[in-house]
Amino acid sequence: MIEIKNLVKYYGDKKAVDNVSFTVEQGEVLGFLGPNGAGKSTTMNILTGFLSATSGTVKINGHDILEEPEEARSHIGYLPELPPLYMDMTVLEYLRFVADLKNIPMDQRDQQLARIMALVRITDVRKRLIRNLSKGYKQRVGIAQALVGEPEIIILDEPTVGLDPKQIKEIRSTIKNLGKKHTVILSSHILSEVAATCDRVIIINDGKLVASGPADSLGEAVDGVSRVEVSVKTDSDRAMAILKSIEGVEQVLFLRRQGQAAVYEYQTTENVDVREEVFYRMAESRIPIIGMKTLNPTLEDIFLKVTSQGYHDHAAILNSEKSEA
Repeated sequence: MIEIKNLVKYYGDKKAVDNVSFTVEQGEVLGFLGPNGAGKSTTMNILTGFLSATSGTVKINGHDILEEPEEARSHIGYLPELPPLYMDMTVLEYLRFVADLKNIPMDQRDQQLARIMALVRITDVRKRLIRNLSKGYKQRVGIAQALVGEPEIIILDEPTVGLDPKQIKEIRSTIKNLGKKHTVILSSHILSEVAATCDRVIIINDGKLVASGPADSLGEAVDGVSRVEVSVKTDSDRAMAILKSIEGVEQVLFLRRQGQAAVYEYQTTENVDVREEVFYRMAESRIPIIGMKTLNPTLEDIFLKVTSQGYHDHAAILNSEKSEA
């Protein structure tokens, strides 16, 4: 669906995007994250054809954005951070104007616009001037214009910026509905929104891709370890010894006592799951397990870690060592 290879963008001597490569599959909802100045908006502007790359390629459904710009753009709907709205138009007038710009056939236009307005829930304000709408409704109108032409790919840049919690919840629901029929790229500084909405997350920092993986297990991809907390009913250190003896367990930590239970954390390498073995070994030793849960770092924890200078330097050292090897 989307293929970005070795993307580089310079502004004078400043390298804003540094050899970024990734793909987005059909039907995927991708969270695209990065601190201010990381190169996130530049990458999105290249992806949508608003900027040209210094080098590298961007293909949309097999169409190169540089060599076949019109064909590539026809597959994309884009909501920039500041929606391109005309305040003196009504909602319906504006969407008809966008439909004209996108050459939507007249016999399809009204039916398509009705579907879009129903999807983003703006049918009831279609006759109102855009200037008189709340910010939340203006954002919905912005999403609606991105959907005109029913493109397969929807790119949303900070769609909930400046909204109140109720409006954010409504826009989040709209984005989830979009993900049922469209490929969606969502850029946002509200990390809880990305965690709740996206299938996969990409983080860039200083123009480089520093993390990529499923939203629910990105921490394992970053740390290379899985963490599990287990609570057992015991007053001895036998549980600690049992956990340490299990093949695949690399580290065991005593966390706290909780009533009659002792709470431990054990760590394994990524993709190694020993929970079943833990259960049977504790049962053999007649140590009741009170609870067990995986300890996933929050997206905020991961974001702060991979965008820190120390992590960046460490990653650079590892990459250098791999290249020398």
